[in-house]
Amino acid sequence: MLLIVGRVGRPHGIRGEVTVDVRTDDPEARFAAGAVLRTGPAASGTGPASAPSVPGYGELFQVPEQVTIETVRWHQGRLLVGFEGVHDRNLAEALRGTLLWAESTELPPPADPDEFNDHQLIGLAAVTPAGDPLGEVTRIDHAPASDLLVLRRPEGRTALIPFVKAIVPEVDLAAGRVVVDPPPGLLDL
Repeated sequence: MLLIVGRVGRPHGIRGEVTVDVRTDDPEARFAAGAVLRTGPAASGTGPASAPSVPGYGELFQVPEQVTIETVRWHQGRLLVGFEGVHDRNLAEALRGTLLWAESTELPPPADPDEFNDHQLIGLAAVTPAGDPLGEVTRIDHAPASDLLVLRRPEGRTALIPFVKAIVPEVDLAAGRVVVDPPPGLLDL
């Protein structure tokens, strides 16, 4: 399963570096020199699915299916990345908006037994402590106060469940379920 770890932002300088909007909790591991990341189209339409014109590089520039990180540095709180083969501002601009993906099988499991990667939770059945079905985890929203499990309820509605120990006391990956003990009214929102 592929996981989004970042999105290419605007170019920085004239030597091909780009800013990266980091979407991972471990940027030092995901954006290390030599790391290979898959690319994907952004909502704006740039990326591998389209071929923007780049001055000096012929009619079309095709964003590669994967990029190799050549340089990485932090500058004023922003991650700056240089990719192999991207050595000027025009090519860097052509990458703007491209999503960067890592293979989930390449990610080490969290060291803390109470931490989970998003892809581990998606698809789990949500049940009450008594075993009654509540729905299925369809995604994880990362909110400022706490992460939220997004459940697709049996009747088709969506429920947001704060992913805190008091409400989600048990995650059983082997059994494919999470136990949710919702306070009164939480599932009625």
